[in-house]
Amino acid sequence: MADTISSRQADSVESTGQRNNGSNSFPEGAAKARAGGVKKIDGFDAVRPNIVLINCDDLGQGDPGCYGNPTLRTPNIDRLAEQGVRFTDFYASSPLCTPSRAAMLTGRHSIRTGLIFPLPAEGMKPAGKALMSLGRFFSGLGISDTIRKNLVDGLPDKEITMADALKVAGYRTGMVGKWHLGDYSYKPQYHPMRRGFDELFGTPMSNDELPNALYRNETMLEKDIGLDQARLTGMSTREAVGFIERNAGSEPFFLYLAPHAPHLPFYASENFKDKSAGGIYGDVVEELDWGVGQVMQCLEEKGLTENTIVIFKSDNGPWFEGHPGQKRRGRKGQSYEGGFQIPMIVRWPAKIPAGSVCNVPAMNFDIFPTLLAAAGLELPNDRIIDGKNIMGLFTGEESQVPHDIFYFYHCDDLEGARMGKWKYYRRISHYVWPVPVDKPDTFFGKAWRNEFLGSWPNLYNLETDPGENYDLASRYPEKCEEIEKIILGFEQEMDSNRGGWL
Repeated sequence: MADTISSRQADSVESTGQRNNGSNSFPEGAAKARAGGVKKIDGFDAVRPNIVLINCDDLGQGDPGCYGNPTLRTPNIDRLAEQGVRFTDFYASSPLCTPSRAAMLTGRHSIRTGLIFPLPAEGMKPAGKALMSLGRFFSGLGISDTIRKNLVDGLPDKEITMADALKVAGYRTGMVGKWHLGDYSYKPQYHPMRRGFDELFGTPMSNDELPNALYRNETMLEKDIGLDQARLTGMSTREAVGFIERNAGSEPFFLYLAPHAPHLPFYASENFKDKSAGGIYGDVVEELDWGVGQVMQCLEEKGLTENTIVIFKSDNGPWFEGHPGQKRRGRKGQSYEGGFQIPMIVRWPAKIPAGSVCNVPAMNFDIFPTLLAAAGLELPNDRIIDGKNIMGLFTGEESQVPHDIFYFYHCDDLEGARMGKWKYYRRISHYVWPVPVDKPDTFFGKAWRNEFLGSWPNLYNLETDPGENYDLASRYPEKCEEIEKIILGFEQEMDSNRGGWL
């Protein structure tokens, strides 16, 4: 690894284009995908589209203007919605970043991968590690709801990522931004270039997990970005544009752009600081919107707009700040709608009618099979892929809900499910005064059990009550029993074959 360099030097390397050739030193990604059954669809004769997947960090569904936000200015995200389809009922597969990203990139429930909680930095100071251990202890008692231990320390090698699969179809693959699927600065086996990506510019961790190294491909540029973070959106945007410019040729490309924004701590560059009506969080979101505009402008200038799929989304609901949308209950880390519902916009002028709105619920692991189908690829045949091809929802040619039931995991605990209009919770902390963490299956929850406080199960009609304000469990006990029975059956399947291997 190269010695750490200063921030100014890092910007210089980034801006002058001094880079290695980006050749993939780890070609086994495509081979692994082929071994898993990923292959080109016989007779597929369509032009394979370029793909740009923008996965923001903790952006609320209600933050962009196109979702009704009256405070923040997001003209580029809004324009993207005007030119494509905007989903109003789209779920992350987890309300937390690491498991959500694992599910999106593999098309599988994150619990199958063993990643159930945000991964900590491997170089965390001893005091931080002690606090995490204490947090796990208190969480086990039900006194807090803070820390869970992952079953693995990074995305297992046997998982096939979107990038692994797209390599089979001849795609050039690049990643820019936050990985959070294994701290490759300490454990290089989790490096994105060992997961199908030809190029990398970014960090292994989120911007609050320090130390957090900055990499270009396999070269460490900085051992720790620290709190010098106002530069991140600008750097990532320029890197994304550079990747498109270098790969605007005859072969298709896949760009996975994972901005660190608007995850806290919040830092905006001088051009955006103190400019929005939404405080520092708003400044960060408006700079993020600028970055989206730069990427779209580059596609336009290179003549790539027509046959490039652009997906704009978030990994989960907003955290301390941000708008969960539609007066939804809950935020990041919670199974309520505000934790799972995310913005989801797709533009593909060659296929998707401009100005479309899709009200059909879907989940982020549906992106994996959808993009593989668009690239003319069959799904792996050696494992369960939980996601479904929802291209028909993208284009408006279909309106069928892709799943009979949606499951909502809180780390490794299956707290509830949605079936049709019904959202059911078998157990969940209510997150309200005076006992915010009151889950009934914990020591603390049992100790606080009071007939006059929270009760379970809970049942909400999302058609008439999207804010989950009015519990109908006592009125429709048969519906609770029906959904609980399905959940129990699913749990039995998971217990017998959690990895989903065929």
